[in-house]
Amino acid sequence: MTSDVVLVGCGELGADVGQRLAARGHAVLALRRRADLVPQPLQGLSVDLTRDRPDLPPLDLAYLVVALTARPRSEETYRATYVEGMARALDALAATGQVPRRAVLVSSTGVFGDLDPAVLADESTPAQPADGPARMLLQAEQVFLDRVPSGTVLRLSGLYGHRSTRLVDQVRAGTVADPNRWTNRIHRDDAAAAVVHLLTLGTPPETLYIGTDDEPALLGDVAAHLAARMGAPTPPAPDVELGHGKRFSNARLRASGWAPDFPTYREGYAGLSREPLG
Repeated sequence: MTSDVVLVGCGELGADVGQRLAARGHAVLALRRRADLVPQPLQGLSVDLTRDRPDLPPLDLAYLVVALTARPRSEETYRATYVEGMARALDALAATGQVPRRAVLVSSTGVFGDLDPAVLADESTPAQPADGPARMLLQAEQVFLDRVPSGTVLRLSGLYGHRSTRLVDQVRAGTVADPNRWTNRIHRDDAAAAVVHLLTLGTPPETLYIGTDDEPALLGDVAAHLAARMGAPTPPAPDVELGHGKRFSNARLRASGWAPDFPTYREGYAGLSREPLG
């Protein structure tokens, strides 16, 4: 069966998106450094996009998803992966003459830089990257939208869930710092569902959405909730008057018809006692 979906990047989030599309009857081709790590029923293609342009098989392209990951977090690595690597993948697609009906680039709310927490930021808030990696992400967005006429950028806030246990580990160890920092998050399942939602909308989507849950929260409040569930040491209590950081709105994404299964961290961590999430 000729692939009608191409995933540029197939980490945990990309794989989840691909499997959801496969369940809808699509044939998914996933580009990853190691094709053997691409889960069934997706078809994997080994390629290091930081060095090589992929040699793509025949396609009948409907959807394109770019969901790359880069380590370490440096300007050089982010340029090589998100800007130059994505450009190589787009060059390969252009050589096939295939144009996707819909395309989504997974980006990050990190492109916004420092914001006033008194303001609930949305898609109209100017992006002002605070460091090199964030500048590379914003440059990648611009390249994507310039080259993919049907493209939509989805800026995700902090991903959690599944095998990610960072915050849970910090709460358990009693090492949570800065309880007064505003945090924004989205469960990985909701993030994957948002990508599929934007690809399959009945009407053309906007070019930019913020993907986050319904409730920005002070880190101290989230940590206290987790500590109570786990029986861990009570972390420092937050002081809302000292709150700093960013707060984001998902109003545009919700208005498009998407609704999170985990609208706040409370629902997202509800299964903590059975399967720790972070």
